[in-house]
Amino acid sequence: MTGMAYAMGAGGAGGGGAPGGDMNFIIVMVAIFAIFYFLLIRPQQKKQKETKAMLSNIAHGDMIVTAGGLHGKITAITEQVVTLEVADKVKVKISRAYIAGVTQKATP
Repeated sequence: MTGMAYAMGAGGAGGGGAPGGDMNFIIVMVAIFAIFYFLLIRPQQKKQKETKAMLSNIAHGDMIVTAGGLHGKITAITEQVVTLEVADKVKVKISRAYIAGVTQKATP
């Protein structure tokens, strides 16, 4: 039993770990959060701003592509719905949120 008591007295049970261990944990967690912020959160916020600006600047006559891959020319715009002409006399109404990008701006 004396061997067991010696092993436990050396910091095995209730020693609290290395000095400054809690501070090291906090530093590592802050570093991980910073990495996630700069690699994931910040680029996502930037992309959302660009998408919002693109959706607010679409106009009648622009050529766009939808999230489903449908290409067409804008013939009518409302607050929520965009009407696309995908072929001669073929018009499709889509939700404004499903516009993925503008392929060609309308020429004045």
